[in-house]
Amino acid sequence: MLDGPRLQPLSGRARQLVVILHGYGADGGDLIALGQAWRQALPDAAFVAPNAPEPCDHMPSGRQWFPLDLRNPREYWSGCLGIRATVDAFLDAELQRLSFDDSALGLVGFSQGAMTALHVGLRRKAPAAALIGYSGRLAGPENLSEITVRPPVTLVHGGLDDVIPPGHMEAAATALRGAGLAVATHFIPDIGHEIDARGLGFGRAALAGGFGLT
Repeated sequence: MLDGPRLQPLSGRARQLVVILHGYGADGGDLIALGQAWRQALPDAAFVAPNAPEPCDHMPSGRQWFPLDLRNPREYWSGCLGIRATVDAFLDAELQRLSFDDSALGLVGFSQGAMTALHVGLRRKAPAAALIGYSGRLAGPENLSEITVRPPVTLVHGGLDDVIPPGHMEAAATALRGAGLAVATHFIPDIGHEIDARGLGFGRAALAGGFGLT
């Protein structure tokens, strides 16, 4: 079972759960900082940033949700297929522990974590309150006919991203909208493969809106 850094709700009683999936070669410790930034605005939210299950092939100190050797669409798709059951089981266990259903879940991912979050979050039994992808891409856009839920999606991408080019955000948004999803996109022209204060603000607003706090 996955596990990683956690933040308890500032209020002392959890009413929402935010799960944050890190990028390739990182770990949950890198992304739990998002929870730190969002806690004041979401005082009833518990946060967890699980570590991916495998050591990273090319960055041994980090973790990976799935291997990346070829970096092509087929590899992204097969990787997401392979990791889905593990992430689904983790989300189910965390929600059950808190006696929540998916309507109290915010699922967030960065880079490879965004690919994973989008894949898993569109195939749950019930929709999450918010699904947020930073600096990611959509694996298998040709397979969206199989999705089971349509949560509100927010995508954020930097214009200077040289890891996952920013055009992937609009490509993902176009495909998702074509499948009937509501998608908000935020293009930040002067940043690279990262999350800045503006990106944090977009994510905070998406979570608050999904949880009915605004």
